Amino acid sequence: MATTRKPASQAAGGANGPAAREKAADKVFAERLARHHDELRWLYMELYDNGAMFAELCDQMKRFYDERGAKLKELDAKREAAGAWYRASDMLGMQMYIDNFAGTISGVEERLDYIERCNVNYIHLMPFLDTPADRSRSDGGYAVSDFRRVKPELGTMDELAHLASACHERGMSLCMDFVMNHTSEDHEWARRARAGEGEYMSRYFFERDQGVIDRYTRDVPQVFPTTAPGHFTYLPELDQCVMTQFYPYQWDLNYRNPRVFNEMMYNFLFLANRGMDIIRIDAVPYIWKQLGTNCRNLKQVHTIVRMMRMIGEVVCPGIVLLGEVVMAPVEVVPYFGTVEKPECHMLYNVTTMATTWHTVATGDVRLLRRQLDAVYGLPHEYTFLNYLRCHDDIGWGLDYATLEGWGMEEVPHKKYLNDYFQGLVPGSTSRGELYNADPVTGDARFCATTASMCGIEAAGFEGDEVAMEVAVRKDIMLHAYMFTQSGLPIIYSGDEVGQVNDYTYKDDPEKAEDSRYIHRGAFDWELARNVDEPGTVQQRIFSALDELEGIRRTEPVFSAEAEVRTEECGDTSILRIVRRAGDAELHAAFNFSDVAKTVEMPEAAPCTDLLTGETSEEGTVRLPAWGFTWMLRG
Repeated sequence: MATTRKPASQAAGGANGPAAREKAADKVFAERLARHHDELRWLYMELYDNGAMFAELCDQMKRFYDERGAKLKELDAKREAAGAWYRASDMLGMQMYIDNFAGTISGVEERLDYIERCNVNYIHLMPFLDTPADRSRSDGGYAVSDFRRVKPELGTMDELAHLASACHERGMSLCMDFVMNHTSEDHEWARRARAGEGEYMSRYFFERDQGVIDRYTRDVPQVFPTTAPGHFTYLPELDQCVMTQFYPYQWDLNYRNPRVFNEMMYNFLFLANRGMDIIRIDAVPYIWKQLGTNCRNLKQVHTIVRMMRMIGEVVCPGIVLLGEVVMAPVEVVPYFGTVEKPECHMLYNVTTMATTWHTVATGDVRLLRRQLDAVYGLPHEYTFLNYLRCHDDIGWGLDYATLEGWGMEEVPHKKYLNDYFQGLVPGSTSRGELYNADPVTGDARFCATTASMCGIEAAGFEGDEVAMEVAVRKDIMLHAYMFTQSGLPIIYSGDEVGQVNDYTYKDDPEKAEDSRYIHRGAFDWELARNVDEPGTVQQRIFSALDELEGIRRTEPVFSAEAEVRTEECGDTSILRIVRRAGDAELHAAFNFSDVAKTVEMPEAAPCTDLLTGETSEEGTVRLPAWGFTWMLRG
């Protein structure tokens, strides 16, 4: 029988065959690694001085790159070409607990139509990795017992990857929490360490010397001095203590051990390959411990984050690193790195959030202006994630050096804020509860939803329509103010329908001691059905946010490249923000007071009200209590 010989190119799969594609992929990886190899090796060797472990890291990076799906690689290439894709003015995030929102991961996928209707294209799924079944030892999902397993009640890794794929088809991205500082005591490493295996004990901080423990106690601030005092937990089976800076069931990882760093990077890449787009690094400043320091914001932390950034840019360059740095502003900004050697892509705008609520309580915008001006003075490449409320409590980490110059002393002012938002101050309509109150220092944090802090809960309980009108207006104004800032805005699930505090947590023994569950209640789908019912609170808030989000998406003045500044207007209750892009200027004004105000524009000029479409040349704008305006010139 005669045979037909195929051309060599066909026999090898042709120019587009498997062999050719593999060769092209190898070239892409090699080029990316070459861009970062020298710096990555230098930093790694400076930290660990271990060439064998570095070689292993590079080999594993190639393995994870090879295992990365074709669609994810296509998305990487698209995002590389686009540049800082997460800075686009159409980006809007929503933070949610999977079980509260939709029960399971598959349930979230079934609700994507609703999320899309909210104009959301960035979904932050609160912790979903496996944790102890006992909620009293899970820390709301932040005590991870397995970095490669989803909580069984929420779904599987395959379902997570399927959700990610469905999101990508809709132009949506997924964000997840990556807890780098510690593991659960139920993690395999911790269980083997508790059994006395030296290899695994070296991955944590074990200590017998009381003198060393006392030095840590002296030099290192406590994270939760009331609910979880101390820095170490005694293990009688080993007659040793293990470092537990957060809770006794969360063991701090020892990043001085290169095995810990490598393995955590492999976990990071594994999750990236499941389709995660934004990796939120939990508790970044705490990662490196060094005796004789306060174990906060050490230079080695920045080395680790910088290496993580480069590893991501080699293997999965579409990934964004979001740093959770709940520190003073001077300690937050360094986590961006530099423009030449970046670290985190985005950081939480924690101080601005806390200062915003200070402004609500005081009716004084001066401190908020100082905070915003500091942010606006940073390079455009530095991107903040802006929010009003999130899953966590509010800590009053304000600029007290400035406030004390204005007669506001730290301790009494914190008490005033907590009293105000509990509704204990005359005129306050806020409702909520304290968290981690310290009876000795008087310090405390605060918990509530945006709607309850704005007065929607109180007005509804009292059946006061006038108060409800003001509360809804306050809620909308604060969202408009958030959308006016530069950065990526994110809303907390339920805020789009004005969901109020959930007090049922008090009936659950596993939750009752943690007041943060007051704003971690199940999403109320009955409220969501009201968004199409004219006149309801839900419809008023939902439609207003929809309108604001549409304007933000389409108007060039909301571009990340716009020049932004605040302006003085002679009234400390009025915040003015100006955004300029080309010849167009947005003049935004926000009334942080309970009375109507007249705002003088800098000069009379043709302006278009972006909310009404009306054009005028008036030099004044009348704002109701808690009202705002977006006026466009040019």
